[in-house]
Amino acid sequence: MEQHITGKLKLEDMHRHIPHEFMVPAGAQQISIQFDFEPKRPPDGGVPHEISLSLFDPEHGRGARHNNGDQSIKITAEGATPGYTEGALQPGTWTVFIDTHRIMPPGAISYTLDIDVSMEPTDFTSPQYQPGKTASRGAGWYKGDLHGHTLHSDAAWDVPEFVAYARSKGLDFVTLTDHNTVSPLAQHDSLASDDILTMGGIELTTFRGHALALGTREWVEWRVLDGTTMKDVARNVIDNGALYVIAHPTSEGYPYCSGCPWHYMDMMPGISPAVEVWNGGWSGGSYNDEAVRLYYKWLNHGHRLIATAGSDIHGPFRETDRPGYNVVYAEDLTETAILGGIRQGHLYLTSGPDLSFVAANQQGASAMMGDTLNGNRAEFTVNWRGCQQGFSLQLIGNGELIERVPAGDTGETQWEVDAAKPNSWYTVEIRDANGELHAITNPIFLESE
Repeated sequence: MEQHITGKLKLEDMHRHIPHEFMVPAGAQQISIQFDFEPKRPPDGGVPHEISLSLFDPEHGRGARHNNGDQSIKITAEGATPGYTEGALQPGTWTVFIDTHRIMPPGAISYTLDIDVSMEPTDFTSPQYQPGKTASRGAGWYKGDLHGHTLHSDAAWDVPEFVAYARSKGLDFVTLTDHNTVSPLAQHDSLASDDILTMGGIELTTFRGHALALGTREWVEWRVLDGTTMKDVARNVIDNGALYVIAHPTSEGYPYCSGCPWHYMDMMPGISPAVEVWNGGWSGGSYNDEAVRLYYKWLNHGHRLIATAGSDIHGPFRETDRPGYNVVYAEDLTETAILGGIRQGHLYLTSGPDLSFVAANQQGASAMMGDTLNGNRAEFTVNWRGCQQGFSLQLIGNGELIERVPAGDTGETQWEVDAAKPNSWYTVEIRDANGELHAITNPIFLESE
């Protein structure tokens, strides 16, 4: 059963999910889809068009291979091409969507879509993986990444290379969040070992912003369709137990990164518990300083948000890129415990320096980053290690610089604070002489009784 479909895409077709339905009869053995479009770039040879496929069976999504040059799909009960998930070929109406993430002027794109549903037996299978194990280490500080990609979406490397790189950087945990698919997660989990924990996730890659769903291995409806909002998408993620994080909210947008900056007015930040303020290398194009300022603005508006980092890695970094990693205090090196520590705000973000930030009030109660301390007066204690010449330590209160001190390689300092308003928050930053960030804590909150 073959279908040959042709069509045109105009400039006004950008940011659409264009459906093409096809029937799968009972007993079908394999679905094959070939997609191509021309031209790949506009006549001036500039930024290429970004057009991908996503596939849906009669009940739910079967994946996508976002922004990858290979948009072919083969799927059976036991096998699937990268980006898609194997499983029963349910009889009924299937839909392949053409997702037009970026169409450059003047448009005028011609596409072909060839769909073949075969009833013949096939030997196309995917490898089956058994989960690896990470030994318990107990409570402590664990360093890791919450955002990364493989060739199951738009990166160049496969899952084993992705995990090997994280291991080479001495990370305790690494999270795989390919765009709009969970297809690599079984293999990712199989590579867990005593020296590294592998964590599941997906990057919800929409036309008006990206978000991470951390701790899931189930496909998530990422599209914001007619009659739904991003708040609905976020609520679905949260209600199903995953951690929702707004990703790179101030990233450069169209045409270079169409859909990357955050434009959901119902989620500024809405019900999101967390926001990624450090994406990729500090100066690598995601406008991280702007993201930190947006985070501080949201805190000042009363949102108790968690700040996270994500390397957003697609291949090995250059030595000068300086991605930020998350250092989380967790009850153990498990996915549940790591996400639990993040939910509490018990983490700082760093490209190198170690940082401790605690507080105590006059009644003897104490707090660490992410916690709330009663009263308007507190003594903050900061310890650091691994700073370089010209680094400084900055106490930030309600988004304003309170005090700055030089930071030698290792040190400790204390600050006594009388909060300027009844409910206040404080963070610590480590910056270099050029003002670039090297570490930042989550806030400690002071709350009037």
